[in-house]
Amino acid sequence: MNYPVLYRKRFIPDECVELKDDEILKLDESVMITKWKALKKRSDICNGYSCYYFKEGYKISKFLKADNTLSRWYFDIITYDRDTKSNTLTVIDLLADVIIFPDGKMKIDDLDELSEAFEKKLINESLLKKSLLSLNRLLNEIYENGISSLTAPIEEIISGQDQ
Repeated sequence: MNYPVLYRKRFIPDECVELKDDEILKLDESVMITKWKALKKRSDICNGYSCYYFKEGYKISKFLKADNTLSRWYFDIITYDRDTKSNTLTVIDLLADVIIFPDGKMKIDDLDELSEAFEKKLINESLLKKSLLSLNRLLNEIYENGISSLTAPIEEIISGQDQ
């Protein structure tokens, strides 16, 4: 399969980076699963996997330490732009994040950045609403059903690689 070239666009900081080392393991209309190494050397994250839920507007990442133990689950609120002519897929970070640590503690992060991006007109009202609605959808899913159904595609890929 001729997978698209992946990009990550952020508003704060303003950047668009090619994810040239990300390996696409699965891609269809609604979901993409990737395997990746951290872009910058960090002590708490070495590599991981991500599952992009395009229709729902979020990405779930399993952040792994150097010894392949779980650092945390990281949920980014996203939208995307798929250009079939240039065969590119740009994932746009809509700033709000949810982090779940191995002990079960949960943190909602970067709502201040979402507000700042709107105030500075880095994002418009439509993207602000999209971000908040996707965050609400994600939180409702977590509160009602936990994260196991959301993380299952990643865990299935990992268990398939271990065989």
